[in-house]
Amino acid sequence: MSSSIPAGFQMGGFHCGVKRNPNKEDLSLIVCDEDTVAAGVYTTNLVVAAPVVWDRARTPSDKIRAVITNSGNANACTGEQGDKDNAELAGIVAGKVGVSADQVLTMSTGIIGHHLPMEKIRTGLDEVFQRLGTDESHFDAAARGIMTTDKGKKVAARQCEINGKPVKLVGMCKGAGMIAPNMATMLSVVLTDAELSPAQAKQLLTDVTNDTFNCITVDGHRSTNDTLLLLASGKAETGELAGESLDTFRAELHQLCEDLAKQIPADGEGSTHLIEINIEGCKNRDDALRIAKTVADSALVKTAITGGDPNWGRIVSAAGYSGVKFDPMGMELVVNGHLLYREGTPVKFDEKTVSQSIKDNFETNVTLKFTEGDTKVRYWSSDLTVEYVRFNSEYRT
Repeated sequence: MSSSIPAGFQMGGFHCGVKRNPNKEDLSLIVCDEDTVAAGVYTTNLVVAAPVVWDRARTPSDKIRAVITNSGNANACTGEQGDKDNAELAGIVAGKVGVSADQVLTMSTGIIGHHLPMEKIRTGLDEVFQRLGTDESHFDAAARGIMTTDKGKKVAARQCEINGKPVKLVGMCKGAGMIAPNMATMLSVVLTDAELSPAQAKQLLTDVTNDTFNCITVDGHRSTNDTLLLLASGKAETGELAGESLDTFRAELHQLCEDLAKQIPADGEGSTHLIEINIEGCKNRDDALRIAKTVADSALVKTAITGGDPNWGRIVSAAGYSGVKFDPMGMELVVNGHLLYREGTPVKFDEKTVSQSIKDNFETNVTLKFTEGDTKVRYWSSDLTVEYVRFNSEYRT
């Protein structure tokens, strides 16, 4: 057993032919040793894929036994046939595990509007079951199996002690384009050996998602398949989590999800910068998030960062049209530690120095300070490059 993988799970990945590249896994399977607590949060798009409908109806639960994911085909906008294919997929996995189909969760990602190539997937499922294991190599294969346009696997791990017991958390996610808040466009699975009730798992996941996966954007486009699952095997035998023990677990889960979430805009299609936006001094969280999202989604702000241009006007004007009321004379802008704007006017700064600080670093920090209250939020975005346009104009052709 790998030191970083929680007890109670087997996992693996396999290429069955959904993706054209034979060197890229397109099936990912996680099997639970016993009935396992699971919770999920999902896309808020009104147009949703068959796996989202399936999983929503079956979580939270304390009887989940497997998660099967295919990549390269989203099984979205595929009508009644898509629902039948998804149910068959869950049924095949359930049969091999020896459980009910209702104990299997499904995820899909890739091209929208195409039916699943079920003949290839059926054969692939026979193979992926032969590749299950419990160490990091098996986990990594499963993480690669959920990728689409990602440059590489996105994984993170945490460990802590709860009630005198060592507890492990490990997570995988995918996402590089069609990324927007309110369930950011992505798939993710988090595994832990802590003991949680279904209600606890649901509440924890919802709370943590609001500060992590719902605080990222690449292009403001919310997808049809967004799914984040938390599975808790209870193998660490921590006992019921409450008070300090629950707070400890929540903090570790938050850090894990933040680590995973940041990897998505960092890998934004064609991106050359990860932009961290810090909003301070707002009246409430909704105002802070609205300003952050407006700045994060601005094509002019994104392209300025791409070119290393400390264009303060684009940033402060984006805050101004966010729809949030604030005192413009109380706004302050700092980029990479350099003060650019205060009290309604730019301050003197060395443009070459600030520009070089953007060009020389993958991360760019943008901090906007206000005088309306004491609320703070952090938000992450990617810059916008010619490569993003090229990639997305040729995605299907």
